[in-house]
Order: sequence, then structure tokens, then C-alpha cells
Amino acid sequence: MKKTKHLFVSMLLMGMGLETAQADYTLNLVQGSTQLSHELYDLHMLILWICVFIGIAVFGTMFYSIFHHRKSKGHQAAQFHENTTVEIIWTIIPTLILVAMAIPATKAVIDLDHVQDSDMSIKVTGKQWYWEYEYLDSGLRFESHLDEASEKAHRVSSIDPRSVPNYLLNVDKPLVIPVKKKIRFLFTAGDVIHSWWVPDLGWKKDANPGFVNDAWTSIDKPGVYRGQCTELCGRDHGFMPIVVIAMEQDQYDAWVKSEIEKQAKGPDLDKHTRSDLLSKGESVYLRNCVACHQIDGKGISGWYPALRGSAKVTGDTSQLMGFIQAGTSKMPAFKKLKADELATLVTYLRNSPDLGNSVGDETQACQALSLDDLDDLYPDIDNAPQLCKEFGEVKPEKVVSEKKD
Repeated sequence: MKKTKHLFVSMLLMGMGLETAQADYTLNLVQGSTQLSHELYDLHMLILWICVFIGIAVFGTMFYSIFHHRKSKGHQAAQFHENTTVEIIWTIIPTLILVAMAIPATKAVIDLDHVQDSDMSIKVTGKQWYWEYEYLDSGLRFESHLDEASEKAHRVSSIDPRSVPNYLLNVDKPLVIPVKKKIRFLFTAGDVIHSWWVPDLGWKKDANPGFVNDAWTSIDKPGVYRGQCTELCGRDHGFMPIVVIAMEQDQYDAWVKSEIEKQAKGPDLDKHTRSDLLSKGESVYLRNCVACHQIDGKGISGWYPALRGSAKVTGDTSQLMGFIQAGTSKMPAFKKLKADELATLVTYLRNSPDLGNSVGDETQACQALSLDDLDDLYPDIDNAPQLCKEFGEVKPEKVVSEKKD
């Protein structure tokens, strides 16, 4: 009786949990949005129905035999050990079934590995805990992180994850590809083993450090396709989703042109207010720092130091910027940050209420540049470093007007 009560309570709790679960529960493979995924789905269903037929035949025969040849009906157990005919039959029939299953399976495996004759190639690098994409044909390169809304929701208990659209399945910069083009993917990793999986494409591939795996896809219809890392790559494994946006060729070409122009612009060297710097700095922090130092800046005891009240954070600004760019044995070197990103991050670290720091200063983008960078950007202005230090930007016409006032 006690066991029955425990079972009933367990089922009740499980049912209550299903009502609030965030995952989509399915009983079968996703049919997908590519010809290859449809081929794999059809193969799966073929094998499934063969297995169902075999199961019905085997268990049906077994249950029939048990029921109709039971001892209560006067049947006696047969006394034999070998039967050549039976052994030949149950060897030939499974062999024929396996051959029938192997032919379409082999074709599908060959199709999966046929990466030749691709129209474009994209290198995918898995890192803890985000993806880096490089379009080898155009030179476009960017990182794709978990979006800010999901990042905050899973770290702040007061935020309801159900209020966040596509919770843990959205990113700040999606992978964009054209439709009706054969795209080759090259997978590798910069730290540990990751695995790139978008169910609608019909396959997944491991991204291993020091190795390159490849796969291909061709999407027929425009749309948004979501996936995740499916390898246990560390503590924040569940927070590195994948978003693929497929669009028509003309839209894709316009997107590539726009992204290349953005990357060629360089850092934004305009002067910004402290509130603007803090807002942008929070985004940089959530993309690059929050996993180790936590959203409240308290870090992880014994592993990652706290930023809240840290003398290194609240001390000399130039030393802090140099430390961020140089990195340590545990922290990667963030030389990838542009001057404006570094400036907003430093301002956020030193003045964010969420991190418990309030130095009361601000760092502008030009102040995150070296003297050589300032000379290269402003070759005609001899006092560019002095103007930057005094006014937070290098704009002679604005500086003159300010002096007159």
C-alpha cells in the first residue's frame, strides 16, 4: 500500500512538472527542412516499421505458443536440441532483412559525407560557451553568444524564464545563410569538445580541438532554425544555442555587404554619456565575463575572483585595461575587443550597481587606444592624446567651441 502511494505521488508530481516544463516533448525525429533530413527521416521510419513488424511477429508467436501450449492443456515440452532447417531459416531471414536495411542506410551515409561541389564554406569553432563563425569565401567573421534576455533570466531568480521568447534558444548574432545553396561546414573547437546540432538540418557534428570535421546542408525555404550544443562541454553547456537564418540570395548578399561594412568601420570613437557607456558595457560583460565572474560580480570562490570591491577593478584604469587585454592563465586575452567595447566594459566594471562598484568615472573609446593607434587615426593632429585625455574625444572643431564657451 505504501509503495502504491509513493508511485501515485511521484506520477502526480511528474504531471505537475510537465505543465511548467520549457522543453518541447516529441516522440519521433524532426522531419527537418532539407532534402537530406527528409531522407534520414524516411530511413528512420523504414527501419522503425521493420523493427515493429519483427517485434509483433516474434512476440506474437511467443505469446501464442505460451498460451496454447501450456501445461494446463496437457501439452508436454518437446525434447530436441538442434534442427538444421530451423537454424538455416532463422539465419537467412535476418540476413536478408539486414541487407535490405543496409542498402538505404549506406546511401544515406554516403550522402551525408558528400561535401564536394559546395557553393560556399563556413568554419564553425566551438568555444566555452559560444560559437564563432567564419565565412571562408567572404572573410566575414563574428561570435554568436546567448542573447541577453536568456542570460539574465537563467541567472536572476526574479525573472520568469517563461516571459523570455525562445528562452535559451536565442543568440545575439545568428548564422545567416542563403537558401538553395550547398553549404559546407568545417567544425573545430578552441578548448574542449563541442557538438553543433540543428535538428531541422538532420545531423549533428562534433567540434574537436585540433581536428576538423565537415558536413553540408542545403535549405530550400527561408526561415529560422534553432539548435544547441549537444556535447557536455562544461558548466555552462546548456547556454550556447545555435540560430540559423536562411534567406533568399538577394537578401543574403545585402546582409553580407552590411556586415562587412560594419566590421570595416572600426570602433566608435564618439564621446558617450556614462549611462550609455554602462548600458553598452553590460552587453559586453554578459557576452564575455558573466560565466566566470557571475552577474553580481561575486565570482566563484576558489576559481574566479570577485569583481565586487576588487582593488584591481577600482584602481588604475590603464592597468585594468592592460590586464583585460593581456589575460591570465585562467582568463583569455581579450584583445578581440574593439576600443569602444573595452571602454564600455571598463566603465561598467567600475561603476555598475549590479557589480557593487561606484568609482564615479567613465572611460571613453579614444582613451582605450594606444598612442600609436591615436597617431595612426589622427595623423594631422599632434595633440590627439592630450585632447582625448582632456575631452574624451578627438574632435578639434568641438574642442575649439568648448574652449570658447
